[in-house]
Amino acid sequence: QVQLVESGGGLVQAGGSLRVSCAASGRSFSSYAMGWFRQAPGKEREFVAAISTSGGRTYYSDSVKGRFTISRDNAKNMVSLQMNSLKPEDTAVYYCAATSTRSGASFYYIAPRGPREYDYWGQGTQVTVSS
Repeated sequence: QVQLVESGGGLVQAGGSLRVSCAASGRSFSSYAMGWFRQAPGKEREFVAAISTSGGRTYYSDSVKGRFTISRDNAKNMVSLQMNSLKPEDTAVYYCAATSTRSGASFYYIAPRGPREYDYWGQGTQVTVSS
């Protein structure tokens, strides 16, 4: 089992940058593929990015590709999301999530984009982008 705690959210102007991080505790962090999701008021939770156990393979949603970068540090049990060129439509609560069921070879063929593919979730951190 793994516990996840996000940090780094806040208020930023459009065009600015923000980095959100997720600290993991528990066993075998490096055996989990990790993902970031976000949820805006009145909308469903949506996939943002995912990273393989080693960090060598990443996926992004079309809406953030080229602006966001997901990374992980297995020695520190951390996964981060660097967000650049932020837009008001990026405003949401950002959640990190861990999956063991999709951490194997299948990760390299198809991205785990569905929330149900993840086993553990953090509590979320608010990101607000003003126009």
